[in-house]
Amino acid sequence: MASKARTLFLVSLLIMVVAVVGPIAAEAQLGIISGLLGLINVHGTVFCTANGNMGANGTATPVFPNAGVQLQCGSTIISTTTTNAAGVFSILLDPLRFILTTLLNDCSVRVTTPLSTCNATLPSVGGILSSPLQFVGDILVGLLRVTQLVPTGFNLLPPNSNNN
Repeated sequence: MASKARTLFLVSLLIMVVAVVGPIAAEAQLGIISGLLGLINVHGTVFCTANGNMGANGTATPVFPNAGVQLQCGSTIISTTTTNAAGVFSILLDPLRFILTTLLNDCSVRVTTPLSTCNATLPSVGGILSSPLQFVGDILVGLLRVTQLVPTGFNLLPPNSNNN
């Protein structure tokens, strides 16, 4: 019986540590006030297709690993990242620096790595993939509110395009 109580105590302690350390780590990166307000997370998956989207009817579609991804507002690049081995990217933003309506109306996610990198039959030179953003909701991580934004669907833009 004492072993069960001890295990329950340790699990409870671990949960409390995770709930406290997660928001503290976010605050360390973006400042204590931002940690109190929340974060904005722009995230999604890039697929290895001519338009960067999943195949029709949910068919098996390979992902685009190690692809360069940018968050661009107007002609300004706000942040850059790289997709992981599963084609997933995530960009965290401080809500004190970015207004949600501006992100939704004036910003886009762009994949800058040539498509031929993931599939030799796709163009090696040419345009980039671009997608506007969509609000999908807020989640709570401990006491931290995280606003979730995702690409609505990628389109291939012509070379040297600076349009959103």
